[in-house]
Amino acid sequence: MAAIGLGVTLLLFACAEAPGPADRLTLTPISFAGLPGWDGDPVAAAIPPLRLSCDRRAGAAEARSAGGESIVGSRADWDRICAAAHRLAIGDDAAARAFFERHFKPYRASNGGDAEGLFTGYYEAELKGALRPSARYNVPIYAQPDDLIAADLGEFRDDLKGRRIAGRVVAGRLRPYEDRAAIEAGALKGRGRAIVWVDDAVDAFFLHVQGSGRVVLDDGRVMRVGYAGQNGHAYFAIGRELVRRDEITKEEVSMQAIRAWLEAHPGETRALLAKNRSYVFFRELEGPGPIGAEGVPLTPGRSLAVDRAFVPFGVPVWLDAADPARPEDRVRRLLIAQDTGGAIKGPVRGDVFWGFGPKAAERAGRMKHIGAYYLLLPRAKAARPVAAR
Repeated sequence: MAAIGLGVTLLLFACAEAPGPADRLTLTPISFAGLPGWDGDPVAAAIPPLRLSCDRRAGAAEARSAGGESIVGSRADWDRICAAAHRLAIGDDAAARAFFERHFKPYRASNGGDAEGLFTGYYEAELKGALRPSARYNVPIYAQPDDLIAADLGEFRDDLKGRRIAGRVVAGRLRPYEDRAAIEAGALKGRGRAIVWVDDAVDAFFLHVQGSGRVVLDDGRVMRVGYAGQNGHAYFAIGRELVRRDEITKEEVSMQAIRAWLEAHPGETRALLAKNRSYVFFRELEGPGPIGAEGVPLTPGRSLAVDRAFVPFGVPVWLDAADPARPEDRVRRLLIAQDTGGAIKGPVRGDVFWGFGPKAAERAGRMKHIGAYYLLLPRAKAARPVAAR
């Protein structure tokens, strides 16, 4: 990802499974009446983030079917849609609903016929820190090192769109970058630059998971930091390790349960965190934020992290999943695909941005529910099933 989108669920749990068929996004057209709860959501709240994506104009014609056809329409289709979105009055729900129904066609997303997938949540973390290290503030939050090389593999092969690799050049060859354990042991000495120092290694780890946060400095100022890069190592879910050890059960896994275990076992924390070799680098953010991978500010409850190998940025997505605050209820709302993340993999997979503060952290930390989503694609597209890689 280019910003947040790592998601709380990266901490969670994923069982090892036997290899199955290759992931394949299948899109089946349905009616708006077929969207579960379509009439119950104030869809006008999705217009401001849609406008942000329109202004960015990113990804409108990137995702393509197996036959090479764009699955989201032409640039001209989106120019018309975005012009109409900018003419809408903010907060006019009837007009917004009519806009979506006029310009878009819903498609049920599935993975080779399986319409259910995992939906999780993430939030903007808060930490305490200082601009200089001290006995209290001794955990660095690093800027991206100059020798970290990141490559978008989609620039080399169409079937690798949405995939990235990172490392550093050694003797003329791209080699893996240092992992978390090496970096925390001082591998970046002389090469890395800390933009801020925080007082808690567990808080810093959760910042890496979220990809964005606010650091309350010792002089009272607030620094906002966001994702700048990642060392290229695959993410390892420490929740899975705790389940394997029988420290917590699969049903208990949540951000809150993992944090409680770490706080209760300080002597084992460093070794456990080191199992996750992935390491995230940050930059200071100015202005509104946090910023998603699309390059626009994220909107609480309306921005969704997706797998860019299957879903392009800027596409409206109708979500139907259990509500982490009230599991007996459903989250049925319209979101805009504006972010991605290391654990957001697959044709039916999403991570909901819930915002900042204790309520957002609570909701994000407990969201790990099976659900479904539907892509809203320009109505100018032929209403027929479309399959993407």
